[in-house]
Amino acid sequence: MPRTPRTAPVSRPAVIELRRYTLLPGRRDELIELFDREFVEAQEATGMIVLGQFRDLDDPDRFVWLRGFADMETRREALSAFYGGPVWATHGPRANATMADSDDVLLLRPLPAGTAAPDGAAAPGRASASDRAASPDRASAPGRAPTPNRFVAVALWHFPPGDADGPALIHDRLVPVLRETGPTPLAVLVTEPADNTFPRLPVRTGENVVAVVTSYPDEQAHRRHLAGTTDHPLVRDEIRPAVERAQSAAPLLLRLTPTARSLVR
Repeated sequence: MPRTPRTAPVSRPAVIELRRYTLLPGRRDELIELFDREFVEAQEATGMIVLGQFRDLDDPDRFVWLRGFADMETRREALSAFYGGPVWATHGPRANATMADSDDVLLLRPLPAGTAAPDGAAAPGRASASDRAASPDRASAPGRAPTPNRFVAVALWHFPPGDADGPALIHDRLVPVLRETGPTPLAVLVTEPADNTFPRLPVRTGENVVAVVTSYPDEQAHRRHLAGTTDHPLVRDEIRPAVERAQSAAPLLLRLTPTARSLVR
């Protein structure tokens, strides 16, 4: 008998989706307004957690977001409940009308298993949609100091399928240097190899990706951290050459600014 979906979102997810949507020109703010107003609580009522919603600084028509689940079976149940429910039936067509492509999705898990992922329980309280709409500062949530310059970096490294050495280089060698030279990453994630339990929403297959998510007070802080890491002797002389030999594609850096209702900020 199927389990009943949770009524409260998981606070420390073991499965995370990194979703990158390409939108039709000029439609991003329309989707963000709809998403933050209608889709956050409706998704979390099924047991998932909406971890972060972002504007991509390098593409005005790109919307990036993260959501998490306790496990793959909970993911199936929660997605079935949301996409088969009344909120998506009412507002989904309008959301879909803003999108050119929504299939760029990575299914990820913390590395190693059981370690840090973006933690909904530890995140600052999310402002309600009604409070946010009433706030004159739509770039920050009511009750917080304004944070219009908050910056989130998601660094993605790609390695050949089945290769464990590349992800280990990032987790065991690079991440300690990142902690030494700047803020501790919010999460180190790798590809979740399990089969997609909700095939209605495609995910990228045949991937071996490491994602490092880090939050900064502003973009300048990120630039200082990046420079300090790049100039670190261990990175320059050992880690970077080893990663370049192991990787299957050039790394990708997502430069993001959180929306007003993003937990990750």
